[in-house]
Amino acid sequence: MLSRLSRSRAVAVCALPVVALVATALFAPLPFSVAQPGMTANVLGENKGDPVITVSGAPTRRTTGQLRMTTIEATAPDARVSLGDVVDGWFRTDQAVMPRDAVYPSGDSVQEIEQHNAEQMRQSQDAATRAALRYLGMDGGKVKVTLKLADVGGPSAGLLFSLGIVDKLRGDGSGGDLTGGRTVAGTGTITADGRVGAVGGVALKTQAARRDGATVFLVPKAECADAAAELPKGLRLIPVTTLKGAVNALTALERGKGPVPSC
Repeated sequence: MLSRLSRSRAVAVCALPVVALVATALFAPLPFSVAQPGMTANVLGENKGDPVITVSGAPTRRTTGQLRMTTIEATAPDARVSLGDVVDGWFRTDQAVMPRDAVYPSGDSVQEIEQHNAEQMRQSQDAATRAALRYLGMDGGKVKVTLKLADVGGPSAGLLFSLGIVDKLRGDGSGGDLTGGRTVAGTGTITADGRVGAVGGVALKTQAARRDGATVFLVPKAECADAAAELPKGLRLIPVTTLKGAVNALTALERGKGPVPSC
């Protein structure tokens, strides 16, 4: 049939399926999420009118400076992400294209994902409390810590929760603050024995931190390269592997004495 058509008409006919395929590729939903820098919250202060950290059973200190946990915002698990969205996000430094399964558990509904993230946050808060009290040598049966952070899920605030508890209860151990009056931000999971784990999205979290005034960013050591690749100007990276190491680094930075690790 095509042999009987003029060259121009034949090309037009052949092009129709190609155009249809391109259009389908451009607008069909793809298994990706597009992420960007999210909100940050000072764990030493309040969030939506409530203290983030409340301690009973032990005296607390009045702190200066800030310890800001960081987040990323991703397209909703049921959102349609097209090829155009992926291409646009791929070339922007303030966005990242990530496999949907890396952001949300595969096959879960929106409700199940929200429940999963809330449970991860609860477990993270429990581990952060145990890690901080263990580091301080305090009895978890006598000292009660309540952590409250609205509209945030997942485990990545664990390190900052632990540091906030330490700062409120002991500071730098000599009457000063862990922050040295600075705005310190960071990210990282934490276990009950104080080990810090990787979280993902650190390049976007450093942007959120700098946007909200941070000059220091605590990053899991395993993610140093990712954080340094697109580090905002004016933000200093400090790699950490343990809660003790993070406290020591902040104390050295605050006092201007001793080694402060860098990426």
